[in-house]
Amino acid sequence: MGWQDQVNSELDALKNRGTVDALWRRDPSAWVAPSTGGAPAEEATGWLDLPDRIANLVDELTSFADEVRNDGFTDLVLLGMGGSSLGPLVLGRVFGTSPGYLRLHVLDSTMPGQITAVENRIDLHRTLFLISSKSGTTIEPLRLTAFFRKRLEEIGVENPDTRFIVATDPGSFLDTMANERGFKRVFDTPVDVGGRFSVLSRFGLLPAALIGVDLEKLLGPAVAMAQACRASDDPETNPGALLGATLGGLAAIGRDKVTIVTSPRLSSIGLWVEQLLAESTGKNGRGLVPVADETFYSVSEYGDDRNFVYIRLAGDENAGTDAHVSTLGNAGLPVTRIELGHNYDLGAEFFRWEFAVAIAATVISVYPFDQPDVENGKVFTRNLLESHDATGQTLPGALDIAEVVKSVASARPGDYVAIFGYLPESLEVDSAVSELRAAITRRTGIATTFGYGPRYLHSTGQLHKGGPDGVIGLALVAGNEDALAAPRADLGTETEIAYGFESLFVAQLLGDLEALRAKAHRNMMTVLKTPYAKAIQNITASLNEGQ
Repeated sequence: MGWQDQVNSELDALKNRGTVDALWRRDPSAWVAPSTGGAPAEEATGWLDLPDRIANLVDELTSFADEVRNDGFTDLVLLGMGGSSLGPLVLGRVFGTSPGYLRLHVLDSTMPGQITAVENRIDLHRTLFLISSKSGTTIEPLRLTAFFRKRLEEIGVENPDTRFIVATDPGSFLDTMANERGFKRVFDTPVDVGGRFSVLSRFGLLPAALIGVDLEKLLGPAVAMAQACRASDDPETNPGALLGATLGGLAAIGRDKVTIVTSPRLSSIGLWVEQLLAESTGKNGRGLVPVADETFYSVSEYGDDRNFVYIRLAGDENAGTDAHVSTLGNAGLPVTRIELGHNYDLGAEFFRWEFAVAIAATVISVYPFDQPDVENGKVFTRNLLESHDATGQTLPGALDIAEVVKSVASARPGDYVAIFGYLPESLEVDSAVSELRAAITRRTGIATTFGYGPRYLHSTGQLHKGGPDGVIGLALVAGNEDALAAPRADLGTETEIAYGFESLFVAQLLGDLEALRAKAHRNMMTVLKTPYAKAIQNITASLNEGQ
Protein backbone atom coordinates (compact mmCIF):
# COMPACT_ATOMS: atom_id res chain seq x y z
CA MET A 1 0.00 0.00 0.00
CA GLY A 2 1.37 3.45 -0.97
CA TRP A 3 1.37 6.34 1.45
CA GLN A 4 -1.61 8.02 -0.19
CA ASP A 5 -3.57 4.78 -0.01
CA GLN A 6 -2.78 4.63 3.70
CA VAL A 7 -4.12 8.15 4.19
CA ASN A 8 -7.27 7.37 2.22
CA SER A 9 -7.81 4.27 4.31
CA GLU A 10 -7.52 6.32 7.48
CA LEU A 11 -9.94 8.93 6.16
CA ASP A 12 -12.48 6.16 5.55
CA ALA A 13 -11.92 4.88 9.09
CA LEU A 14 -12.46 8.37 10.54
CA LYS A 15 -15.75 8.64 8.69
CA ASN A 16 -16.88 5.18 9.79
CA ARG A 17 -16.01 5.91 13.42
CA GLY A 18 -17.70 9.32 13.36
CA THR A 19 -14.53 10.82 14.78
CA VAL A 20 -15.08 14.41 13.64
CA ASP A 21 -18.54 14.61 15.18
CA ALA A 22 -17.28 12.95 18.36
CA LEU A 23 -14.48 15.50 18.65
CA TRP A 24 -16.86 18.45 18.34
CA ARG A 25 -19.13 16.84 20.97
CA ARG A 26 -16.09 16.59 23.28
CA ASP A 27 -16.94 12.89 23.50
CA PRO A 28 -14.23 11.25 25.68
CA SER A 29 -14.72 7.94 23.84
CA ALA A 30 -12.92 9.47 20.83
CA TRP A 31 -9.62 8.95 22.66
CA VAL A 32 -8.08 6.53 25.10
CA ALA A 33 -8.43 7.48 28.76
CA PRO A 34 -6.20 10.25 30.15
CA SER A 35 -3.38 9.48 32.54
CA THR A 36 -4.02 9.65 36.27
CA GLY A 37 -4.73 13.26 37.12
CA GLY A 38 -5.13 14.29 33.48
CA ALA A 39 -8.07 16.57 32.66
CA PRO A 40 -10.97 14.75 30.98
CA ALA A 41 -11.78 15.70 27.39
CA GLU A 42 -14.77 17.85 28.29
CA GLU A 43 -12.48 20.00 30.46
CA ALA A 44 -9.66 20.26 27.91
CA THR A 45 -11.36 21.03 24.60
CA GLY A 46 -12.34 24.66 25.06
CA TRP A 47 -9.84 25.48 22.30
CA LEU A 48 -12.52 24.40 19.82
CA ASP A 49 -14.44 27.58 20.72
CA LEU A 50 -11.51 30.01 20.73
CA PRO A 51 -11.98 31.34 17.16
CA ASP A 52 -15.53 32.37 18.08
CA ARG A 53 -14.25 34.09 21.24
CA ILE A 54 -11.64 36.25 19.51
CA ALA A 55 -14.15 38.93 18.51
CA ASN A 56 -14.98 39.54 22.18
CA LEU A 57 -11.29 40.17 22.97
CA VAL A 58 -10.38 42.55 20.16
CA ASP A 59 -11.54 45.82 21.76
CA GLU A 60 -10.22 44.88 25.21
CA LEU A 61 -6.73 43.96 24.03
CA THR A 62 -6.27 46.71 21.47
CA SER A 63 -7.40 49.30 24.04
CA PHE A 64 -4.87 47.97 26.52
CA ALA A 65 -2.16 48.10 23.86
CA ASP A 66 -2.98 51.78 23.30
CA GLU A 67 -2.88 52.38 27.06
CA VAL A 68 0.62 50.99 27.57
CA ARG A 69 1.93 52.81 24.51
CA ASN A 70 0.59 56.05 25.95
CA ASP A 71 2.29 55.17 29.25
CA GLY A 72 5.64 55.26 27.42
CA PHE A 73 6.49 51.56 27.36
CA THR A 74 8.69 50.55 24.44
CA ASP A 75 9.53 46.91 25.20
CA LEU A 76 7.61 43.82 26.33
CA VAL A 77 9.43 40.95 28.03
CA LEU A 78 7.30 37.82 28.13
CA LEU A 79 8.22 35.50 31.00
CA GLY A 80 6.73 32.10 30.20
CA MET A 81 7.40 28.55 29.08
CA GLY A 82 5.99 26.16 26.51
CA GLY A 83 2.43 26.90 25.44
CA SER A 84 2.52 30.30 27.13
CA SER A 85 5.53 31.50 25.14
CA LEU A 86 5.91 29.64 21.85
CA GLY A 87 2.80 31.01 20.14
CA PRO A 88 3.76 34.62 20.97
CA LEU A 89 7.32 33.90 19.88
CA VAL A 90 6.06 32.79 16.45
CA LEU A 91 3.73 35.79 16.13
CA GLY A 92 6.58 38.11 17.07
CA ARG A 93 8.98 36.66 14.54
CA VAL A 94 6.46 36.47 11.69
CA PHE A 95 4.87 39.91 12.14
CA GLY A 96 7.61 41.89 13.87
CA THR A 97 6.70 45.11 15.66
CA SER A 98 4.39 47.65 14.05
CA PRO A 99 5.56 51.29 14.27
CA GLY A 100 4.89 52.75 17.71
CA TYR A 101 4.16 49.40 19.38
CA LEU A 102 6.23 47.41 21.87
CA ARG A 103 9.22 45.28 20.90
CA LEU A 104 8.71 41.68 22.08
CA HIS A 105 11.40 39.69 23.91
CA VAL A 106 10.40 36.15 24.86
CA LEU A 107 12.45 34.92 27.81
CA ASP A 108 11.84 31.22 28.33
CA SER A 109 15.20 30.25 29.78
CA THR A 110 16.99 29.97 33.11
CA MET A 111 20.31 29.99 31.26
CA PRO A 112 22.19 32.82 33.01
CA GLY A 113 23.79 34.08 29.81
CA GLN A 114 20.42 34.20 28.07
CA ILE A 115 18.88 36.28 30.86
CA THR A 116 21.77 38.72 30.69
CA ALA A 117 21.39 39.01 26.91
CA VAL A 118 17.71 39.98 27.19
CA GLU A 119 18.42 42.52 29.93
CA ASN A 120 21.12 44.09 27.77
CA ARG A 121 18.63 44.60 24.91
CA ILE A 122 16.04 46.56 26.90
CA ASP A 123 15.64 49.80 28.83
CA LEU A 124 14.30 48.62 32.18
CA HIS A 125 12.69 52.02 32.81
CA ARG A 126 10.45 51.58 29.74
CA THR A 127 9.83 47.83 29.81
CA LEU A 128 6.57 46.03 30.59
CA PHE A 129 6.82 42.45 31.87
CA LEU A 130 4.16 39.87 31.01
CA ILE A 131 4.17 36.83 33.30
CA SER A 132 2.42 34.12 31.34
CA SER A 133 1.59 30.83 33.07
CA LYS A 134 -1.58 28.77 32.93
CA SER A 135 -0.94 26.96 36.21
CA GLY A 136 0.55 30.03 37.85
CA THR A 137 3.20 27.91 39.56
CA THR A 138 5.71 27.36 36.76
CA ILE A 139 9.23 27.67 38.20
CA GLU A 140 10.92 29.65 35.45
CA PRO A 141 8.58 32.68 35.09
CA LEU A 142 8.23 33.00 38.87
CA ARG A 143 12.01 32.94 39.31
CA LEU A 144 12.42 35.48 36.51
CA THR A 145 9.73 37.71 37.98
CA ALA A 146 11.65 37.87 41.27
CA PHE A 147 14.85 38.70 39.43
CA PHE A 148 13.47 41.53 37.33
CA ARG A 149 11.41 42.97 40.17
CA LYS A 150 14.64 43.20 42.17
CA ARG A 151 16.42 44.81 39.22
CA LEU A 152 13.66 47.45 38.94
CA GLU A 153 14.08 48.24 42.63
CA GLU A 154 17.85 48.55 42.19
CA ILE A 155 17.54 51.16 39.44
CA GLY A 156 15.08 53.22 41.47
CA VAL A 157 11.76 52.45 39.77
CA GLU A 158 8.94 53.48 42.08
CA ASN A 159 6.35 50.77 42.71
CA PRO A 160 7.89 48.14 40.40
CA ASP A 161 4.81 45.92 40.71
CA THR A 162 3.01 48.24 38.30
CA ARG A 163 5.44 47.20 35.57
CA PHE A 164 4.06 43.64 35.55
CA ILE A 165 0.98 42.20 33.90
CA VAL A 166 -0.21 38.61 34.16
CA ALA A 167 -1.99 36.04 32.00
CA THR A 168 -3.08 33.03 34.04
CA ASP A 169 -6.06 30.89 34.98
CA PRO A 170 -8.35 32.51 37.54
CA GLY A 171 -7.63 31.42 41.10
CA SER A 172 -4.06 30.32 40.41
CA PHE A 173 -1.16 31.15 42.73
CA LEU A 174 0.03 33.76 40.22
CA ASP A 175 -3.46 35.29 40.03
CA THR A 176 -3.56 35.65 43.81
CA MET A 177 -0.04 37.04 44.01
CA ALA A 178 -0.66 39.59 41.26
CA ASN A 179 -3.81 40.91 42.89
CA GLU A 180 -2.23 41.08 46.32
CA ARG A 181 0.78 43.00 45.03
CA GLY A 182 -1.14 45.34 42.80
CA PHE A 183 0.27 44.33 39.42
CA LYS A 184 -0.80 46.59 36.54
CA ARG A 185 -3.33 44.14 35.09
CA VAL A 186 -4.39 40.52 35.42
CA PHE A 187 -5.85 38.80 32.34
CA ASP A 188 -7.87 35.65 32.94
CA THR A 189 -7.25 32.71 30.60
CA PRO A 190 -9.70 29.87 29.84
CA VAL A 191 -9.47 27.00 32.31
CA ASP A 192 -10.68 24.48 29.71
CA VAL A 193 -7.80 25.15 27.30
CA GLY A 194 -4.39 23.52 27.74
CA GLY A 195 -1.29 25.62 27.25
CA ARG A 196 -0.22 24.22 23.89
CA PHE A 197 -3.75 24.79 22.51
CA SER A 198 -3.98 28.35 23.85
CA VAL A 199 -2.42 30.58 21.20
CA LEU A 200 -5.84 31.91 20.09
CA SER A 201 -6.66 32.92 23.67
CA ARG A 202 -5.25 35.84 25.67
CA PHE A 203 -1.99 33.87 25.99
CA GLY A 204 -1.27 34.55 22.34
CA LEU A 205 -3.51 37.49 21.49
CA LEU A 206 -2.41 39.79 24.34
CA PRO A 207 1.26 39.92 23.28
CA ALA A 208 0.12 40.03 19.65
CA ALA A 209 -1.92 43.16 20.33
CA LEU A 210 0.98 44.76 22.22
CA ILE A 211 3.30 44.42 19.19
CA GLY A 212 0.66 45.77 16.83
CA VAL A 213 -0.80 42.65 15.19
CA ASP A 214 -4.27 43.41 13.80
CA LEU A 215 -6.45 40.95 15.73
CA GLU A 216 -9.40 41.51 13.40
CA LYS A 217 -7.32 40.18 10.52
CA LEU A 218 -6.39 37.07 12.51
CA LEU A 219 -10.04 36.50 13.37
CA GLY A 220 -11.44 35.87 9.89
CA PRO A 221 -9.10 33.05 8.82
CA ALA A 222 -9.35 31.37 12.24
CA VAL A 223 -13.16 31.36 12.17
CA ALA A 224 -13.21 30.10 8.59
CA MET A 225 -10.82 27.25 9.43
CA ALA A 226 -12.86 26.22 12.47
CA GLN A 227 -15.97 26.10 10.32
CA ALA A 228 -14.22 24.04 7.65
CA CYS A 229 -13.08 21.59 10.32
CA ARG A 230 -16.71 20.81 11.17
CA ALA A 231 -17.22 18.90 7.91
CA SER A 232 -17.78 15.25 8.82
CA ASP A 233 -19.55 13.62 5.86
CA ASP A 234 -16.35 13.71 3.81
CA PRO A 235 -13.22 14.09 5.99
CA GLU A 236 -11.14 14.67 2.86
CA THR A 237 -12.76 18.12 2.57
CA ASN A 238 -12.06 18.83 6.24
CA PRO A 239 -8.58 20.43 6.37
CA GLY A 240 -7.93 19.49 10.00
CA ALA A 241 -9.15 15.92 9.63
CA LEU A 242 -7.18 15.46 6.40
CA LEU A 243 -3.94 16.59 8.04
CA GLY A 244 -4.70 14.52 11.13
CA ALA A 245 -5.35 11.39 9.07
CA THR A 246 -2.06 11.98 7.25
CA LEU A 247 -0.06 12.45 10.44
CA GLY A 248 -1.64 9.57 12.32
CA GLY A 249 -2.06 7.19 9.39
CA LEU A 250 1.55 7.46 8.27
CA ALA A 251 2.85 7.18 11.84
CA ALA A 252 0.95 3.91 12.10
CA ILE A 253 3.11 2.48 9.29
CA GLY A 254 6.39 3.79 10.69
CA ARG A 255 6.55 7.24 9.13
CA ASP A 256 6.48 9.05 12.46
CA LYS A 257 9.20 11.68 11.80
CA VAL A 258 7.04 14.66 10.82
CA THR A 259 9.47 16.90 8.97
CA ILE A 260 8.32 20.52 8.87
CA VAL A 261 9.48 22.48 5.82
CA THR A 262 8.53 26.16 5.63
CA SER A 263 8.90 29.32 3.64
CA PRO A 264 11.72 31.46 5.08
CA ARG A 265 9.40 33.94 6.81
CA LEU A 266 7.53 31.11 8.53
CA SER A 267 10.56 29.24 9.85
CA SER A 268 9.67 29.95 13.47
CA ILE A 269 6.34 28.12 13.25
CA GLY A 270 8.28 24.88 13.71
CA LEU A 271 8.86 25.82 17.37
CA TRP A 272 5.12 25.92 17.98
CA VAL A 273 4.30 22.82 15.91
CA GLU A 274 7.05 20.92 17.76
CA GLN A 275 5.39 21.36 21.12
CA LEU A 276 1.90 20.68 19.83
CA LEU A 277 2.91 17.39 18.19
CA ALA A 278 5.42 16.20 20.76
CA GLU A 279 3.58 16.97 23.98
CA SER A 280 0.18 15.89 22.66
CA THR A 281 1.20 12.56 21.13
CA GLY A 282 4.47 11.47 22.77
CA LYS A 283 3.25 8.98 25.36
CA ASN A 284 2.59 5.28 25.89
CA GLY A 285 5.65 4.50 23.77
CA ARG A 286 4.05 6.16 20.73
CA GLY A 287 4.19 9.60 19.21
CA LEU A 288 4.80 11.94 16.31
CA VAL A 289 8.39 13.14 16.25
CA PRO A 290 8.54 16.71 14.87
CA VAL A 291 11.67 17.57 12.90
CA ALA A 292 12.05 21.31 12.29
CA ASP A 293 14.74 23.71 11.02
CA GLU A 294 16.57 20.92 9.23
CA THR A 295 19.04 21.19 6.37
CA PHE A 296 17.82 19.94 2.99
CA TYR A 297 19.23 16.50 2.12
CA SER A 298 19.20 14.44 -1.04
CA VAL A 299 16.38 11.91 -1.33
CA SER A 300 18.72 8.99 -0.62
CA GLU A 301 19.83 10.50 2.70
CA TYR A 302 16.36 10.42 4.26
CA GLY A 303 15.20 7.36 6.16
CA ASP A 304 11.98 5.46 5.50
CA ASP A 305 10.42 6.99 8.62
CA ARG A 306 9.87 10.47 7.14
CA ASN A 307 6.61 12.35 6.51
CA PHE A 308 7.02 15.87 5.09
CA VAL A 309 4.69 18.85 5.60
CA TYR A 310 5.43 22.02 3.62
CA ILE A 311 3.93 25.22 5.07
CA ARG A 312 4.27 27.75 2.26
CA LEU A 313 3.70 31.51 2.35
CA ALA A 314 2.72 33.00 -1.01
CA GLY A 315 5.05 35.76 -2.15
CA ASP A 316 7.99 34.62 -0.02
CA GLU A 317 11.37 33.60 -1.45
CA ASN A 318 10.24 30.05 -2.11
CA ALA A 319 12.14 28.99 -5.21
CA GLY A 320 14.71 26.80 -3.49
CA THR A 321 12.22 25.28 -1.06
CA ASP A 322 9.69 24.64 -3.83
CA ALA A 323 12.34 22.79 -5.84
CA HIS A 324 13.37 20.66 -2.86
CA VAL A 325 9.80 19.71 -2.00
CA SER A 326 9.05 18.87 -5.64
CA THR A 327 12.06 16.57 -5.69
CA LEU A 328 10.78 14.78 -2.60
CA GLY A 329 7.32 14.39 -4.06
CA ASN A 330 8.59 13.18 -7.43
CA ALA A 331 10.61 10.52 -5.61
CA GLY A 332 7.42 9.17 -4.04
CA LEU A 333 8.02 10.45 -0.52
CA PRO A 334 4.93 11.62 1.39
CA VAL A 335 4.51 15.39 1.10
CA THR A 336 1.59 17.51 2.33
CA ARG A 337 1.47 21.08 1.03
CA ILE A 338 -0.24 23.85 3.00
CA GLU A 339 -0.52 27.27 1.37
CA LEU A 340 -0.87 30.57 3.25
CA GLY A 341 -1.90 33.55 1.18
CA HIS A 342 -0.91 36.07 3.86
CA ASN A 343 0.75 36.28 7.28
CA TYR A 344 -2.67 36.60 8.89
CA ASP A 345 -3.58 33.12 7.70
CA LEU A 346 -1.54 32.02 10.72
CA GLY A 347 -4.80 32.30 12.66
CA ALA A 348 -6.20 29.50 10.51
CA GLU A 349 -3.05 27.39 10.71
CA PHE A 350 -3.00 27.45 14.49
CA PHE A 351 -6.49 25.95 14.53
CA ARG A 352 -5.87 23.49 11.67
CA TRP A 353 -2.87 21.97 13.48
CA GLU A 354 -4.65 21.78 16.82
CA PHE A 355 -7.57 19.96 15.23
CA ALA A 356 -5.23 17.71 13.26
CA VAL A 357 -3.32 16.66 16.36
CA ALA A 358 -6.55 15.83 18.18
CA ILE A 359 -7.51 13.65 15.19
CA ALA A 360 -4.09 12.02 14.87
CA ALA A 361 -4.20 11.06 18.54
CA THR A 362 -7.31 8.98 17.89
CA VAL A 363 -5.41 7.12 15.18
CA ILE A 364 -2.35 6.18 17.26
CA SER A 365 -4.36 5.63 20.47
CA VAL A 366 -3.00 8.32 22.76
CA TYR A 367 -4.77 10.97 24.82
CA PRO A 368 -3.70 14.37 23.47
CA PHE A 369 -4.59 16.63 26.41
CA ASP A 370 -2.21 15.50 29.14
CA GLN A 371 1.57 15.30 29.60
CA PRO A 372 2.22 12.66 32.27
CA ASP A 373 5.97 12.32 31.76
CA VAL A 374 6.75 16.02 31.99
CA GLU A 375 6.28 15.80 35.75
CA ASN A 376 8.97 13.12 36.07
CA GLY A 377 11.76 15.53 35.25
CA LYS A 378 10.26 18.15 37.55
CA VAL A 379 10.30 15.67 40.44
CA PHE A 380 14.00 14.95 39.94
CA THR A 381 14.66 18.69 39.65
CA ARG A 382 12.79 19.47 42.87
CA ASN A 383 14.66 16.72 44.68
CA LEU A 384 17.98 18.21 43.60
CA LEU A 385 16.96 21.72 44.59
CA GLU A 386 15.71 20.60 47.99
CA SER A 387 18.84 18.58 48.76
CA HIS A 388 21.29 19.91 51.33
CA ASP A 389 23.75 21.09 48.68
CA ALA A 390 21.23 22.52 46.23
CA THR A 391 23.00 25.84 45.83
CA GLY A 392 26.31 24.12 45.14
CA GLN A 393 25.14 21.61 42.56
CA THR A 394 27.76 21.11 39.84
CA LEU A 395 27.90 19.26 36.57
CA PRO A 396 29.07 15.64 36.67
CA GLY A 397 31.67 14.14 34.41
CA ALA A 398 30.83 14.24 30.72
CA LEU A 399 31.62 12.15 27.66
CA ASP A 400 34.53 13.09 25.45
CA ILE A 401 34.05 13.57 21.71
CA ALA A 402 35.08 10.02 20.81
CA GLU A 403 32.43 8.56 23.10
CA VAL A 404 29.77 10.88 21.67
CA VAL A 405 30.66 9.83 18.13
CA LYS A 406 30.55 6.16 19.11
CA SER A 407 27.10 6.52 20.67
CA VAL A 408 25.68 8.38 17.68
CA ALA A 409 27.20 5.88 15.23
CA SER A 410 25.37 3.06 17.02
CA ALA A 411 21.98 4.44 15.97
CA ARG A 412 19.51 2.08 14.32
CA PRO A 413 16.97 2.83 11.57
CA GLY A 414 13.97 4.54 13.11
CA ASP A 415 16.00 6.13 15.92
CA TYR A 416 16.48 9.86 16.19
CA VAL A 417 19.00 12.06 17.98
CA ALA A 418 17.49 14.76 20.19
CA ILE A 419 20.06 17.48 20.85
CA PHE A 420 19.51 19.48 24.03
CA GLY A 421 21.28 22.83 23.97
CA TYR A 422 21.94 24.07 27.49
CA LEU A 423 23.75 27.03 25.96
CA PRO A 424 23.13 30.74 25.44
CA GLU A 425 21.03 31.10 22.29
CA SER A 426 22.92 32.65 19.38
CA LEU A 427 23.10 32.55 15.60
CA GLU A 428 26.60 31.05 15.84
CA VAL A 429 25.36 28.16 18.00
CA ASP A 430 22.34 27.68 15.72
CA SER A 431 24.64 27.38 12.71
CA ALA A 432 27.03 25.00 14.43
CA VAL A 433 24.18 22.76 15.61
CA SER A 434 22.73 22.74 12.09
CA GLU A 435 26.07 21.43 10.78
CA LEU A 436 26.17 18.82 13.55
CA ARG A 437 22.67 17.62 12.72
CA ALA A 438 23.61 17.31 9.05
CA ALA A 439 26.69 15.27 9.93
CA ILE A 440 24.61 12.89 12.07
CA THR A 441 21.97 12.35 9.38
CA ARG A 442 24.49 11.92 6.58
CA ARG A 443 26.44 9.39 8.63
CA THR A 444 23.54 7.39 10.06
CA GLY A 445 20.46 8.19 7.94
CA ILE A 446 18.41 9.07 11.03
CA ALA A 447 16.54 12.26 11.86
CA THR A 448 17.68 14.82 14.41
CA THR A 449 15.96 17.46 16.52
CA PHE A 450 17.27 20.41 18.48
CA GLY A 451 15.92 22.47 21.35
CA TYR A 452 17.40 24.96 23.76
CA GLY A 453 17.11 24.04 27.42
CA PRO A 454 15.12 24.46 29.52
CA ARG A 455 12.67 25.57 26.80
CA TYR A 456 12.43 22.06 25.35
CA LEU A 457 11.40 20.62 28.72
CA HIS A 458 8.04 22.34 28.22
CA SER A 459 7.92 21.43 24.52
CA THR A 460 9.43 18.19 23.28
CA GLY A 461 10.39 16.84 26.71
CA GLN A 462 7.21 14.78 27.01
CA LEU A 463 8.02 13.00 23.74
CA HIS A 464 11.58 12.18 24.80
CA LYS A 465 10.41 10.45 27.95
CA GLY A 466 7.02 9.07 27.00
CA GLY A 467 7.25 8.54 23.24
CA PRO A 468 8.99 5.95 21.05
CA ASP A 469 12.10 4.47 22.66
CA GLY A 470 14.30 5.23 19.66
CA VAL A 471 15.44 8.55 21.10
CA ILE A 472 19.15 9.18 21.67
CA GLY A 473 19.60 12.27 23.81
CA LEU A 474 22.70 14.44 23.38
CA ALA A 475 23.03 17.30 25.90
CA LEU A 476 25.43 20.06 24.88
CA VAL A 477 26.09 21.96 28.09
CA ALA A 478 27.78 25.27 28.73
CA GLY A 479 30.47 25.31 31.37
CA ASN A 480 29.93 27.56 34.35
CA GLU A 481 31.43 30.67 32.78
CA ASP A 482 27.94 32.15 32.39
CA ALA A 483 26.98 32.07 36.08
CA LEU A 484 24.68 34.88 37.12
CA ALA A 485 23.97 35.60 40.78
CA ALA A 486 20.22 35.76 41.33
CA PRO A 487 18.42 37.42 44.21
CA ARG A 488 16.54 35.39 46.74
CA ALA A 489 12.90 36.36 47.08
CA ASP A 490 9.82 35.05 48.81
CA LEU A 491 7.12 34.59 46.18
CA GLY A 492 5.14 31.97 48.07
CA THR A 493 5.31 28.25 48.69
CA GLU A 494 7.38 27.27 45.65
CA THR A 495 10.66 26.05 47.17
CA GLU A 496 12.59 26.17 43.90
CA ILE A 497 12.32 29.92 43.40
CA ALA A 498 14.53 30.59 46.42
CA TYR A 499 17.59 29.44 44.48
CA GLY A 500 19.77 31.26 41.98
CA PHE A 501 19.60 30.69 38.25
CA GLU A 502 22.78 28.66 38.05
CA SER A 503 21.52 26.09 40.56
CA LEU A 504 18.12 25.91 38.88
CA PHE A 505 19.71 25.60 35.43
CA VAL A 506 21.94 22.70 36.51
CA ALA A 507 19.13 20.98 38.43
CA GLN A 508 16.81 21.13 35.41
CA LEU A 509 19.47 19.60 33.17
CA LEU A 510 20.33 16.81 35.59
CA GLY A 511 16.70 16.20 36.45
CA ASP A 512 15.78 15.67 32.81
CA LEU A 513 18.70 13.34 32.12
CA GLU A 514 17.78 11.32 35.21
CA ALA A 515 14.18 11.09 34.01
CA LEU A 516 15.42 9.83 30.64
CA ARG A 517 17.62 7.24 32.35
CA ALA A 518 14.63 6.11 34.41
CA LYS A 519 12.89 5.32 31.12
CA ALA A 520 15.95 3.32 30.00
CA HIS A 521 16.55 5.78 27.17
CA ARG A 522 20.02 6.32 25.75
CA ASN A 523 21.42 9.72 26.59
CA MET A 524 24.77 11.43 26.92
CA MET A 525 26.17 14.77 27.92
CA THR A 526 29.22 16.75 26.95
CA VAL A 527 30.27 19.99 28.64
CA LEU A 528 31.49 22.64 26.23
CA LYS A 529 33.97 25.42 26.76
CA THR A 530 33.76 28.75 25.01
CA PRO A 531 33.53 29.51 22.19
CA TYR A 532 30.59 27.11 22.13
CA ALA A 533 30.10 27.13 18.37
CA LYS A 534 33.71 26.02 17.88
CA ALA A 535 33.30 23.24 20.44
CA ILE A 536 30.25 21.95 18.56
CA GLN A 537 32.13 22.12 15.28
CA ASN A 538 34.80 19.87 16.79
CA ILE A 539 32.16 17.17 17.39
CA THR A 540 30.95 17.59 13.82
CA ALA A 541 34.47 17.21 12.45
CA SER A 542 34.94 13.97 14.37
CA LEU A 543 31.68 12.59 12.99
CA ASN A 544 32.68 13.50 9.45
CA GLU A 545 36.10 11.88 9.89
CA GLY A 546 34.48 8.58 10.77
CA GLN A 547 32.57 8.31 7.49
